[in-house]
Amino acid sequence: MRKASLFCIPVPETDQMEAKKRIIFALDVQTVAEAEAFAALLKDHVGVFKIGLELFVACGPAVVEAVRKKAPGCGIFLDLKLHDIPETIKGAMRSASTLGADFVTVHTNDGSSLLKAAVEAGGASRILGVTVLTSLSADALKEAGIDIAKFKDPSDLVLQRASVARMAGCAGIVCSAEEAALVRKEFGPDFLIVTPGIRSEGDAVGDQKRVATPYEAIRNGADYIVVGRPIRKAPDPVKAAERIAAEIERALKERG
Repeated sequence: MRKASLFCIPVPETDQMEAKKRIIFALDVQTVAEAEAFAALLKDHVGVFKIGLELFVACGPAVVEAVRKKAPGCGIFLDLKLHDIPETIKGAMRSASTLGADFVTVHTNDGSSLLKAAVEAGGASRILGVTVLTSLSADALKEAGIDIAKFKDPSDLVLQRASVARMAGCAGIVCSAEEAALVRKEFGPDFLIVTPGIRSEGDAVGDQKRVATPYEAIRNGADYIVVGRPIRKAPDPVKAAERIAAEIERALKERG
């Protein structure tokens, strides 16, 4: 069994991890008080709390410790999607590791040097390469300057960037559920797949383009799913998290 990270979030041994631990709850709020309230409410119903740009920029590093104190058994996913020259990335990663982040995201679109710098400086933090944002559709690739003769749709680009991330030493990648099955087939069980863009049946998709239900994402091979609005906006967030865990459990049984 692999060594667990500093704050008790194990690399999944395929399907052995408890369903609720695979839920990464997105703390897409603006204050420490809101983050603490959700952490206290959901600490026994999710496995990881995601601190993204909105919250980190608003509250700074102190929010990481605040969330950990309210949910000491859960992990921290610092979703900053770092993207800069390698030396700057090294400095940022050293700081993130000092904060005790279990996962940190780094963009993959500038190749291996950036990713290797993040891995080198990451310490106990595991690096996840962000492949193609779930807000991007196939039509957006050309506008972004992607060679559509080579990468006809997002899945082609995700696989290429996942390969770069794997070779650079990243623990895994972030991709949509639409690409999860292809990534799992290509890279096997020991490469983490984290899928955002999760919506329950009938939910509005908002700015996301490539979305899936919790069941679909896990059935397609994801290890973790990032869930925000379906839990945060629910009348009863705890019950919403429990329903999602039940979907995950069903998908794991079928996947197994």
